[in-house]
Amino acid sequence: MARIIATAIHEAHIARRNRWVLIAVVLMVVFSLVLSAVGSAPSGGLGADRLSITVASLTSLSVYLVPLVALLMSFDAVAGEVERGTLPLLLTYPVARWEILGGKLIAHTSILVIALLAGYGVAALIAVANDPAAVAGVGSLWRLTWTSTLLGATFLGIGYALSSLSRRASGAAGLAIGLWLGLVVLYDLALLAAVVADGGGIFTKQIFPTALLVNPADAFRLFNLTASQATSTASGVGGAAASIALWQSLLSILLWPILALGLATRAFRKVDP
Repeated sequence: MARIIATAIHEAHIARRNRWVLIAVVLMVVFSLVLSAVGSAPSGGLGADRLSITVASLTSLSVYLVPLVALLMSFDAVAGEVERGTLPLLLTYPVARWEILGGKLIAHTSILVIALLAGYGVAALIAVANDPAAVAGVGSLWRLTWTSTLLGATFLGIGYALSSLSRRASGAAGLAIGLWLGLVVLYDLALLAAVVADGGGIFTKQIFPTALLVNPADAFRLFNLTASQATSTASGVGGAAASIALWQSLLSILLWPILALGLATRAFRKVDP
């Protein structure tokens, strides 16, 4: 455990020098401020408190922003060490490869948590300041915070795996951006196109719900929308939340970080320094 903590502290210092802490916090705060200003406007018509409506908007923000920040922090975790020639030196220390990844995961996840608390905290303060009854939505905000942390840990693990598979940091960055576009942006569009083409057939009734659950970003969105009963504020894929059991999306959210870290550890073992 001491070796993992030492690696995490070293990685945190690197992230601080590279301004990743500042970048992540600024991104979350700025986008949360924008959404808290415009996303809670329809709260009166929907009969929900202002913070719950803001949480629904923040869920849509986190689906895009949290995976992107996580991948940008993790894409050079291994490839960067190889390119700088520091990986052979690092492996001479009495520390296992999974302990190196564990330390990096703790440091990067901590940065994400700081950014999430800052962004969501600002949005909550604005909501409560404008409507004292908004404190009723604190439970939804807490649920969004810990599920966002798990979503970030998932994409950190995926980023480590991509970094281990690439020999250069530039290649790992390209793979990370391509994966983000595929899983977070194009995946939903492809599913919606397939649903429209299917016209209520087998794909829509049987394959579509499963396809949503196997994508960590969609599982995260479905769980938060279903648990907060905010499906009325969402459209598109979010409208499917009402037809999928809550425990199914929760199970996907809990399993993905373990699976991603397992894939990263397996890929890192094959890296030849």
